[in-house]
Amino acid sequence: MTKARKGTVRFATLLAAAIIIMMGGWALYQWNDEKQGQPAAAYNGHGGTFKNTLAEIDTPDPSIVYKDGFYYMTFTHHGADVMVMKSRTLDFRQAERKVVWYPPVGTMYSASLWAPEIQYVQGKWYIYFAADDGVNENHRMYALEAATDDPMGEYVFKGQVTDETNKWAIDGLVLEHEEKLYFVWSGWEGDVNVQQNTYIAPMSNPYTISGPRVLLNEPDLDWERAGGPPYINEGQAILKKDGRVFLAYSGAGSWTPFYSIGLLALEAGADPLDASKWRKTEQPLMRMDAEAGVYGPGHNTFVSSPDGTEDWIVYHATSGEFDGWNNRKARAQRIEWDENGMPAFGSPLSVSAAIEVPSGSGVFKAEHAVRSDGEVRFVGLPSAVDTTISVLLHYNNDGDAAVNGELRVGDAEASAISLPPMKDGETGYVYVRVPLQAGQNTISLSGDGAQRVSAIELVRYEAEYAHIGGDSEMQENPFASGGRTAAIGQGPEEALRFDHIQVPRGGDYAVHLAVANASGQEAELSLTVNGGSVKKVKIPAGERSSFAETTVAVKLKAGANSIAIGQAEARFDIDYLDIGAESK
Repeated sequence: MTKARKGTVRFATLLAAAIIIMMGGWALYQWNDEKQGQPAAAYNGHGGTFKNTLAEIDTPDPSIVYKDGFYYMTFTHHGADVMVMKSRTLDFRQAERKVVWYPPVGTMYSASLWAPEIQYVQGKWYIYFAADDGVNENHRMYALEAATDDPMGEYVFKGQVTDETNKWAIDGLVLEHEEKLYFVWSGWEGDVNVQQNTYIAPMSNPYTISGPRVLLNEPDLDWERAGGPPYINEGQAILKKDGRVFLAYSGAGSWTPFYSIGLLALEAGADPLDASKWRKTEQPLMRMDAEAGVYGPGHNTFVSSPDGTEDWIVYHATSGEFDGWNNRKARAQRIEWDENGMPAFGSPLSVSAAIEVPSGSGVFKAEHAVRSDGEVRFVGLPSAVDTTISVLLHYNNDGDAAVNGELRVGDAEASAISLPPMKDGETGYVYVRVPLQAGQNTISLSGDGAQRVSAIELVRYEAEYAHIGGDSEMQENPFASGGRTAAIGQGPEEALRFDHIQVPRGGDYAVHLAVANASGQEAELSLTVNGGSVKKVKIPAGERSSFAETTVAVKLKAGANSIAIGQAEARFDIDYLDIGAESK
């Protein structure tokens, strides 16, 4: 049994309060301690980094929506059906996946289902897709409407979405602007595949066009015409900021590395149906970067960070100059905004770049949890393997005494939690070490304490998403927490660096480092926090792909921290790094 540290409730000065409980194979560590330091100015999740691509499977033509604590993505899935993926984060590698609609055989929309677009319009979920009967010239746009509030549930086919010309059409989506609806798509002027233009038309409802189409843009710039004919405008996506409306589109042949993303900007206050009010950038805002090994970036979507403070572009690209339509996978990066209110997408980032996660990632709010039978249930918590992980509870308790409750993972026996009082409405934090099973998990809270919890986090930093230096490399490993590891060898000083590690308060913490050491003998590696003193960590000998946790006491500052691993005496496979409260 781990010994508990007990402190007093805050009076003039807040003293330490720590409780450690071991029950059923998991541990609760909690603190409420002014000696831990002042809270971070704006603690907004444990942070960390991720890397492109967003999924291990091909995900061309991605479309993503963030709503009520989940990201939903659809994409061209072999051209045979409509699949939706659901994820707590922008990383879809462990996402729930479901084919939500299969086309009936023998119709004009039975084949070549391209670029489904998932949208939440006027309080309902819709998916727009292009399809034909096996003849490309017959491609048209169609709409599905969700039968329930669940975007992973059943959909009803609503029919073709067309204007009076009924010409070839793909890549359609709805623009909601000033309480009016518009349909935007890529189409032919006539019946011959010469070029694809960008069109817009008014709508009377989310699946009915109610007026003539208007030509907004055609591929008349050199970069748009690369790889043609045919010449391309397609993959339209809508971006809004401070009342402004932007329309991104992809130009150049999608089968070439020249595929790039351009932009149309609507003048403030203008009518979207007035083509003269849209301004076109002369150069693409994103194009291939051979040095980064990214080719054909295009057919993008836009989505916000979980807290709504950032805008992100998600696009597909390949890693080979001659991949063509193969190996197209979704990737993401944050959008920057200039002083004129224009977006900057930047060059596409390499698959080795460690990218800071979107703001607010990993904070799963109680308002999005399922409430049933007196419990607050956080569902859809994925794990690739059976593991033990740090969970951080956010809570509010401005009373004079601790509030108690119970925490249960899946159907396991519940264990007690205690939430000490906080001062002046401050948010309190409790770290818990709990087991997760491979697959989708549910964490349930009950009792009085459950009503005080405002959010939870799974505090894990996967090694494959850290900055990998020297001769270290990422490797696939089905026994690892995220299905991959970072393999480091003897030296260098900094073989692996975990950046953007956020904690709510500065002070003493525990680092739980999962390492496999198959060298046959105990060996050391170094751990350095924020470039300071080096800690030597002994890793016991074990079997290949047998990841044993080693716990190291460290001091972290409020806000962002960096933890580097290096100076290894043997070859190690690093699985993950968790942060928890220090145990004494």
